[in-house]
Amino acid sequence: MGRRRKGLSEEDRALWDQVAKSIRREAPPATRPPEAGPAPPPAPQSLPDPDRPRSLIDIFRMGEKAPAQRPRHDLAPGPVERLAAQGVRMDAGQHRKMVRGRLAPEARIDLHGMTLAEAHPELIRFVLNAHSAGLRLVLVITGKGKVRDEGGPIPTRTGVLRHQVPRWLQAPPLGPVVLQVSGAHLKHGGEGAYYVYLRRTR
Repeated sequence: MGRRRKGLSEEDRALWDQVAKSIRREAPPATRPPEAGPAPPPAPQSLPDPDRPRSLIDIFRMGEKAPAQRPRHDLAPGPVERLAAQGVRMDAGQHRKMVRGRLAPEARIDLHGMTLAEAHPELIRFVLNAHSAGLRLVLVITGKGKVRDEGGPIPTRTGVLRHQVPRWLQAPPLGPVVLQVSGAHLKHGGEGAYYVYLRRTR
């Protein structure tokens, strides 16, 4: 029995080369993402720190009342408030009686319904005549004015005369003879009138 020949014959090698050319290399199998494990348990909620400043979120608590809303418009103080902030220049006792309506005005003028151009000279004439006559307390009626605010973004003041008369009374030629201007008591016109306390004549 003869020995087996080592290696491939030329015929076998040619056949093997044809088989090798017909073989396609397969792509490696796609790797699957690792399966997600169970979700971690939620972290325990810590108790609020009493030393930590309170945020806007945790200010409100169940059962509490909601904070009062701020006014829509930040208006300047009205004429009566501005006059009250100026302080008392006359005798304090007489001032208390005046604002409580216990002093009767000695004369009065009604500017209600007049325009600014009409009211200003009438007010000057009235106050200067009252001062020359030695009167001390007079009443100037302006009326409260009509509400003309149509709801726009800029609020409209009510009562042009009511806002302008105190300025006239404090400016020349009336300022030197006027000692005190104050909002009138309800029985003398309330928000629609002013007490004008005059200086003594020399």
